[in-house]
Amino acid sequence: MQDFWFYIQLGFNHVLDLGAYDHILFLSALAIPFTFKQWKHVVILATIFTITHCTSLALSAFEVMTVDVGLIEFLIPVTILLTALFNLTYVFGKELSVGKYVHSIATAFFGLVHGFGFSNYFKMLMAEEDDKVMPLLGFATGIEFSQVAIILIILALAYFILDVLNVKRKLFIGIASILVIIITIPLLIATFPQ
Repeated sequence: MQDFWFYIQLGFNHVLDLGAYDHILFLSALAIPFTFKQWKHVVILATIFTITHCTSLALSAFEVMTVDVGLIEFLIPVTILLTALFNLTYVFGKELSVGKYVHSIATAFFGLVHGFGFSNYFKMLMAEEDDKVMPLLGFATGIEFSQVAIILIILALAYFILDVLNVKRKLFIGIASILVIIITIPLLIATFPQ
């Protein structure tokens, strides 16, 4: 059980590592358009993201499927950029709703990409280990805990800005999404395939 807790902490700290802020940025972009009143939709998207990234993490960890590390490192900021751009449809659309299926399918694909990104770090940790099941479950659990924490922080921040400061929702979504895009551009440039 002590080893399991160790891997939970590794997964949790890996996502919350400010030096590797791409995971935080993606989850922020995913949660920006939502409020606490829409928690069910956020939970559905987070669950889809979880299932798909755990799937690709496991496929890669057990070497069933491998993807070029350089390509994944580039695709991760692409998913962040696309999610932030997608948020702007809320701002420039006639109403604050968008197809749930489109959003869910995009989130599933992005989860697969991020899972392969998580797997690079996990495989480095497990290079000398034979048993990968328990560490994989612990690592994935730690990732999930950190994702829930990030989403709750974004929803709390949105509540403060929208309900306490009375900022218009479209303005908040627009500014926050543009900020995510600005932060993502250097990541795109740094990881662009040579």
